[in-house]
Amino acid sequence: MSTTKPVKIGFSMSLTGPLGANGQTALLAQRIWEEDVNRRGGLLGRPVQLICVDDKTDASLVAGIYEKLLDVEKVDLVIGGYGNNSLSPAMPLIIERKRYFVGLMGLGVNATFEYPGYFVMIPTGPEPSTALTAGFFEVAARQKPRPETVAIVAADAPFSRNPIMGARANADKHGLRIISETKYPLTTKDFVPLLREVGSTNPDILFLCSYLSDSIGLVRGIHEAGLEPKMVGGAMIGPQSSAVQTALGPLLNGLVNYEYWLPVPKMMTPGVGELIEKYQARAGTQGGDALGYYVAPLAYAQMQVLEQAVSATRTLEDAALVSYTRDASFATTIGDVKFAKGGEWSAARVLQVQFRGIRTSDVAEFKDARTRAVVSPDALASGGLIYPYADAKRA
Repeated sequence: MSTTKPVKIGFSMSLTGPLGANGQTALLAQRIWEEDVNRRGGLLGRPVQLICVDDKTDASLVAGIYEKLLDVEKVDLVIGGYGNNSLSPAMPLIIERKRYFVGLMGLGVNATFEYPGYFVMIPTGPEPSTALTAGFFEVAARQKPRPETVAIVAADAPFSRNPIMGARANADKHGLRIISETKYPLTTKDFVPLLREVGSTNPDILFLCSYLSDSIGLVRGIHEAGLEPKMVGGAMIGPQSSAVQTALGPLLNGLVNYEYWLPVPKMMTPGVGELIEKYQARAGTQGGDALGYYVAPLAYAQMQVLEQAVSATRTLEDAALVSYTRDASFATTIGDVKFAKGGEWSAARVLQVQFRGIRTSDVAEFKDARTRAVVSPDALASGGLIYPYADAKRA
């Protein structure tokens, strides 16, 4: 490889704070890509250098980070960090500078900006708010006896706005009636009183939208309060994480929640097995989730999109990369990806999984994909839903 100056790629990432575990997972996968691409000769014959700055899960730091990356570090390219918290605050500056911007796992970030240079690696498709939970409500509506009522419990935070809107739309589509909507502050430690109050309305579906630590408190609270609605879960950030999984162990049995990738036969696309093997070999010493299933394939794919766009256009010019990415199809570890309006995927590919058969809190329980059956979509399913929740958690 040439010894010319590197192609510098700068970005903000939540490496500490509430989303730190997912941010560290993403960065490790991106570092693996950096090593892989440099082994192949880099980009345009130049080595690649990732410059990542911790935004500490503090949205107020993000714009300043990108300003420094562009004006002081003089990075050649920028990418987006993990989630709305790292993406939305960057958008005004990105738009002002007309930069090419591929983000990671932001939900509906571009709905208000409508910036043509934004693209995002998240399989929620052109209608992200509804796609996240479409499968959850579709599966629920097929059950017998059919559920009729829904109680929503969600964190009082910006990230929950879009999932709640989607839940309302999906419930209405299937004729399910929302009987309560409760928001809790992120400082909540004891969820039992809240859950007992919600449980007093006897909802058929308990729909939850939570952060990582909240998810632990909510699941423990459901068991302590003795709640047994027909279905539980939906839009929880947390059950995808091995730290949350090992904290809860068998208490997760029966829960139904979204996922983006699992090592089930129908999702073992070329290269993803090798990536997960590399990732897991290093996760223990380099931070991040022990398994990496939720974030690592998409973070690596994010970098593959950038790599393929640069290689095809033979340039680092933002306008050319935007134009190419808008129309091209990309072969990635997560499968073929094409972008549609707003930079979202042209087709949704969100999984709904049910935790089952978990006996201990050992991480090995969750490495085995059989403890999370894919129940939706049908084309990727690895098992049927055990219903109702009371039966599923004891199965």
